Amino acid sequence: MNEPAKTNKKMRKPGKKIFPISVKMVIIIAIIMAVSLGSITVLVSWLIRQDMQFTAKEKNIEINKLSAAEVNNTFLKIKSDFDLLTQLLISTGVKSDLAGGISASYFEQNPQIAALYFSAGSQSGSQQNELLINDQFFIIHGINFFIMESFLRNNQIAFVRAALGETLILNVSPHFNNNLLVMFFPGKTGAGMVLFSPDNLINSFSSGVNQSYVLNNSGDILIHPDNHLMRSAVNVSDLSFIQEIQKSFDINSQIFAETAFGASRNNEISAERGFFWNIIKKITDSTGSFFKNLSNNILKILNNIKTFTISVYNTCADVISKIFNINRSTVNRNTAAAVTDKQDSQISINQIVAYTKLNSSGCIVITSIDYNRIFDGITVTTRLNIYLAIILLLFSILFIWFFARRISIQLNNLIAASQSIGNGEFDIKLNNKRRDEIGVLTEDFNKMSYSLRVFGRFTNKEITLKTINGQIKPGGIPKHATVLFLNIHEFRAKSENIKKFFGDEASNMIVKWLNEYYTSMTECIEKTNGIVDKFIGDIMMAHWGTARTAGNPRQDAFNCIKAALMMRKSLFYMNKKRRFGDLANPMIHIGCGINTGIVTAGQIGTDMHMEYTVIGDPVNVASGIETLTKPLGVDILISEDTWNLIGDKFLTEEMPSMTVRSNGKRIRIFAVINFIKESKGPQSLEEVRKLLGIDAPELESVDINIKQ
Repeated sequence: MNEPAKTNKKMRKPGKKIFPISVKMVIIIAIIMAVSLGSITVLVSWLIRQDMQFTAKEKNIEINKLSAAEVNNTFLKIKSDFDLLTQLLISTGVKSDLAGGISASYFEQNPQIAALYFSAGSQSGSQQNELLINDQFFIIHGINFFIMESFLRNNQIAFVRAALGETLILNVSPHFNNNLLVMFFPGKTGAGMVLFSPDNLINSFSSGVNQSYVLNNSGDILIHPDNHLMRSAVNVSDLSFIQEIQKSFDINSQIFAETAFGASRNNEISAERGFFWNIIKKITDSTGSFFKNLSNNILKILNNIKTFTISVYNTCADVISKIFNINRSTVNRNTAAAVTDKQDSQISINQIVAYTKLNSSGCIVITSIDYNRIFDGITVTTRLNIYLAIILLLFSILFIWFFARRISIQLNNLIAASQSIGNGEFDIKLNNKRRDEIGVLTEDFNKMSYSLRVFGRFTNKEITLKTINGQIKPGGIPKHATVLFLNIHEFRAKSENIKKFFGDEASNMIVKWLNEYYTSMTECIEKTNGIVDKFIGDIMMAHWGTARTAGNPRQDAFNCIKAALMMRKSLFYMNKKRRFGDLANPMIHIGCGINTGIVTAGQIGTDMHMEYTVIGDPVNVASGIETLTKPLGVDILISEDTWNLIGDKFLTEEMPSMTVRSNGKRIRIFAVINFIKESKGPQSLEEVRKLLGIDAPELESVDINIKQ
């Protein structure tokens, strides 16, 4: 009788710890995607950075050239206009009304010019110097006219140097507390001086990420977008990259410099904030709006303190210079080193620095750009690419995880099914809807499971399981076992009647009739822990205490006789459904021969065919006892050895002793009636014969000798 196939839900889960294939696939795919996306991102970023760096360097040089041209043109125009003006004034008379009109027109057309100082010739052999002041400029910028006297007095040496042919440009912003430059140069009429405002140049230098500034040949800052540096007339000649530029023989070139000086204002602020700024920024990035507002307020307070300190310093310096009549440019020159040290103490920034040396004035025009700011765009793009790569990686991991999980589930089902087979559960059929290699494997597994199930029916499930697990190996083992032989009485006559009734279909009907009988008998054996050894036509052989045992020979013998009584009961109800004399489905009467003894159990056969069975004298005796059941008119006969073990458990009646012809040994035999304490069922041999429809024989005529 076939049992329904077991589904996946009933199978055990794999007990052995394994490294899931889903995790392996996720790790492999994650590594592949991370390496590929990372490599592509790095390669593309590197190529773009190289291109952007080249473009930024070219642009920086171009801006520097334009800035240098603008500065040079401004200085040359100031000089040429000065020469033209002085020639006109000298030719018309410096003190004449016409000269006054020319001066007024000049200052109107050049409002950035604050004052002019030049040699106007001599009347009595002495050099006459003239000073022209742009009154409107002084008034607008709040400059005291009398300060010019101290300025000229303090810079007489520079005027003399200009008379000797030297061109000097100085930052005199500290003296006037305004952004002012002074140019001393040799003119056509003698030495000349022009005091002017560089605001137009400052405005053009302070736009964009590229920042330009101008130094004189002494390293003083002449023009810079940072008003503080302008007003302080800071000297930066101590900076290493400035020294490198000054020592270079190149008029126009570009270098890399690691310095905080000259960076754009955004970078200066970041550099000035330094370590504490980074801490506050990290706090801002990792906290809520409360801490963000708090950190911003702290930064504002720090910046206000800095601004206030600088303002107090400048005010004090102005007061001191006025009281003691000290040129503030000298004071600032002395403090230039301190300012420079401050710049150097800031966080250094990698910069691309382009420079142009102006031969006409000895000045150096420098244009710098923060190296990192070049790559702001590609940095943002790279960051977005990284985020996108991470998102793709996560989606890929999720997709691979779910895909691999489906594979793992199917593989786990196969593992659980294989372990179930190892535990003797052959009735397994896995659901298979896949069309890949796992689907083929599952289908083959189902075929294997079916083959084992069929194989177990041809042999024995217990034997099959123990053979698979290596518990039964080739070779014989002595076992104290109980052997049963079962035979159908008058089988030949019954099968002939079936042939007459069914004709060509008789073979199928005989097999069907036998299968129904054997199924019932096998269930009785399996339920009592017995092993079905073989079917030989209508003969069935089974044994207890061999491959499967109840623990001791007495219990095994008890189970064997119990199985025989169960067979009697099963056949009684089976025959009750049949009609007496029915040729198509005849009644079945059996004979059981049972014997207990030491047998040899093991796998017997060849490499091509092998079976698990038992051999020995006890087996032959059990077979011989079975042949006596019909002539003695009983269905169950047991030997003396079996009766000695469990005679106290069953009602029995001793039959005539049989003789083994090969050795002449006499063996007592007993007919089994019922369990000794069972009130239901037959209580004597006569009741057994009456129940089964067996006629009592004439014992005197029965040959009870058996061949061994």
